Amino acid sequence: MSNERLTALLAEYAELEARLADPSIHADQAAARKVGRRFAELTPIHKTAHELDAARADLEAARELAAIDPDFATEAVSLEQRLPELEEKLAELLAPRDPNDAKDVILEIKSGEGGEESALFAGDLLRMYLRYAERRGWITEVLDSQDSDLGGVKDVSVAIKTRGVPDGGNGVWSRLKWEGGVHRVQRVPATESQGRIHTSAAGVLVMPEAEDTEVEIDTGDLRIDVYRSQGAGGQSVNTTDSAVRITHIPTGTVVTCQNERSQLQNKDKAMRMLRAKLAQLAEEQALAAAADARKAQIRTVDRSERIRTYNYPQNRITDHRIGYTAYNLDLAIGGDMDGVLEALTTADRAARLAGETELSRA
Repeated sequence: MSNERLTALLAEYAELEARLADPSIHADQAAARKVGRRFAELTPIHKTAHELDAARADLEAARELAAIDPDFATEAVSLEQRLPELEEKLAELLAPRDPNDAKDVILEIKSGEGGEESALFAGDLLRMYLRYAERRGWITEVLDSQDSDLGGVKDVSVAIKTRGVPDGGNGVWSRLKWEGGVHRVQRVPATESQGRIHTSAAGVLVMPEAEDTEVEIDTGDLRIDVYRSQGAGGQSVNTTDSAVRITHIPTGTVVTCQNERSQLQNKDKAMRMLRAKLAQLAEEQALAAAADARKAQIRTVDRSERIRTYNYPQNRITDHRIGYTAYNLDLAIGGDMDGVLEALTTADRAARLAGETELSRA
């Protein structure tokens, strides 16, 4: 491990601790939240480093006292065994990590190949994520949704947030960043009368939610259109032009929101989605400029480009990036996703500790 890096992080921890103790910082909630998240991220490092220093001092003392009292020899052996565990834990905490791990996310699900069955599957994925968020105690907010005729979803955007400061700097992004890509389902559709198994797909895009101060948007670069909200089947769901479509002209990025009856509320939610998309676009461009090998999340909903398969007849869930397979699809689709997400997190941690680039999210 790098002693210089550890020293720098501990100094940063002390600085952040002093800033949080200053009442004036809480006048700016955005600044307080940013400092609080970073402080929470560094807290495990500070705690483990303190435990390691204390264990080393205790070992030295136990060795000295063992010459006088043999009972201390047993304590010295115990401390000698504990030191490698603490050193390994600290090395893991000091390994490079994703700078977005503490952030909340905006998650989009789009139906793709498979027609109405794909929309039904997209609805199943939406419920899976909402139930998983509920299990974690996260807050969810549907920003925009376009339902299908049979109760599925064609396109949905959901904001998912932690309550307060995420523990250890591990926010929603640290868990759900792996979900970006194409999800494939194999099952007998509700629309199938012959009992045949069909394959369809839905696309998931996960973006860290950007703070207002992280992305500067020139209002002159925006084209804002308003129109009447449409429901499943094309029917109008209200009688006013409250739906909002925002186009960021320089990048061609388009976002829409029609869930609220208020045009202002729809605009605010659309701007949140736009900030997240532009922040991610800027990150991808920076990585490309640096010739980074990390792949972008898949944006085409093609069954051949899947990251995960949900096979209902076999009750099987398979993540193709790490070769993970489990026969508990019923639990996973019901919101118990920790098995596959822990496997992905473990694979990524191993790659980071080995000095490799992070596990590809797509």
